[in-house]
Formats: sequence, C-alpha cells, structure tokens
Amino acid sequence: MDFAIGAIDFGTRVTLQDTFALLDRFTEAGGTVIDTANNYPFWNAGRTGSESEEAVGAWLAARGARDRIVLSTKVGARPTVPGDTTLDSAEGLSAQAVGKGIEGSLRRLGTDRIDVYWSHIEDRSVPLEETLGAFNELAEAGKILRLGSSNMPAWRLERARNLSAANGWLPYTALQLRHTYLRPRPLVKLPEGGHMLTTDETLAYVREEEYLTLWVYNTLMSGAYTRADRPVPEWYDHPGTTRRLARLREVADELGATPNQVVLAWLTAQGLVPIVGVTTMAQLEEAIGAAGLKLDEALMARLDEPR
Repeated sequence: MDFAIGAIDFGTRVTLQDTFALLDRFTEAGGTVIDTANNYPFWNAGRTGSESEEAVGAWLAARGARDRIVLSTKVGARPTVPGDTTLDSAEGLSAQAVGKGIEGSLRRLGTDRIDVYWSHIEDRSVPLEETLGAFNELAEAGKILRLGSSNMPAWRLERARNLSAANGWLPYTALQLRHTYLRPRPLVKLPEGGHMLTTDETLAYVREEEYLTLWVYNTLMSGAYTRADRPVPEWYDHPGTTRRLARLREVADELGATPNQVVLAWLTAQGLVPIVGVTTMAQLEEAIGAAGLKLDEALMARLDEPR
C-alpha cells in the first residue's frame, strides 16, 4: 500500500467500532502505516488530544497487530492547559516535554516503541541541540526507531540534520508537510496554526537527499476535489487552479478513475508518502483503489503542465 492512513478522527468523529472496521480493511488490503499524534483532535470542544492514540492503541491490542504496523506519532503540539483549542499552550520540544510526551504516547498506544516519531511543530524557544539530544536518548533506549520532522522549513531541517551528523545522533530522515496537486498562491498564510506548505525548494531538497522521505498531509483537501459541498479553499484561487482542475478531471476520465485517485497516484509517483484521513469505508476503498493506478511519464507531464 502506497499511503499512510491518517487517524485524526479515530475514536471521536469516527466511533471506536468504525475505527476498528477501517483499520481492519486497511491492513487487509496491505496497508501498514498508521499516522497519529499525541494531540488529535484537541481543537474540537471537549477533546483532550488523547483520543486518536487511544483508539489506535485499542485496535492494536485487540488485533495483536503491533508487529505488522509502522506506527507514526508526534510530540510538541499537545496543549498543556485543559480546554485550550489553540497552540498557545503547546507542550513544545524541550527535553522535558519530549520525555513526557513519549511516555504518554507509549501508554496510550499500548506499545514499547514508536516506529516514526515526529516533532509536530517548530519550537524555536528551545535549542535544536536540546531537542535532538532528547530524541537521541529515546532512540538509545529503544523507544523510537526513526525520527521525523513535521512543519519545519528546509533550512531548519538541514541545520538539524547537520547537528545530528556532527554528534552521532539519530537524524531526521522524514519530513511531513501539507501538499496536494493544486498549487497555492505565493506567500499565502494558512488559517491553521502550525501547518506548513510544501514548496518547490523543499521538493528539490528532498530529491537531492538520499535518506529523506517526504510525507504529505491534507492531500485530498477534505473532499474538495470531488464534493460540491466542499469548495476549494480560497488560497488556491488563481487561474492556474482552474487549468489544473480541468487537466486532473480530463486524466481521471481517461483512466476511469476518480480525481482523488489520480491525485494520490500523482503524489506516490514522485516518491512521496500521502497521508489519507478517512472517516468512511467508501473513502478508504477509494484510496485503496488508487494503489493500483500508475501514471507514466507522459501522464505526469500532462498533469504538471498547467500552472
């Protein structure tokens, strides 16, 4: 399976029963990567941020599936003030916060290790050396196997990787950013705090780095490619969007696929790992259907032509 399943809504908007059904089908189809965080979905009223990890942990325990799963979770953006739905009280990335964060995630997920552990948002109040050193201690203790950075600009990631190399620490080998087929207006500011868009510079940087993988979220824009009730966000409001949507639908019709499936195939053809958040079985089946969709160089060129 070429995509990771996003677990933001598991255990809340998606009931525990439906969470189990979705994860059962995902793994049955060959899926192995589950992406969650220690704060999902804290921004919804009445939620603590523990719900997603707890739901995933319940499924792992019930199915005895831990050794068959690549488990991805994050630290840094969990609120420290109960009821806070902003990032104002985020735990941050101090050594103390990282140490406390991993213990909470391991407990909620019911595991002794995290396969890919991410710094969720930037925390420039803490020296990179402190954060990276704390992550390395977790690696030496066998609590994390691989390190990723979410929502970090390329220049900071390069600085962090150099620091890890100089100290012999576990390096960042994964980057997670927001990305989809449509291209936003330059210099647009997203309304979601902490989110960072992929840029051409970032894509070029990742292509040049042998041991660095880009994971991308909000890949299907919450249904905006296919649902009339989900308009394309206004930061994509420019002539290039009209041209790209027309080309996307043209290619989808030729392939007998949905626009969503073509978007996922377009991402995976570039070596990216799409994270697909699903809330229904129909959405999951559509994503699974994209796994067998291969775009040749000619189709990729056609899709990339409109600007």
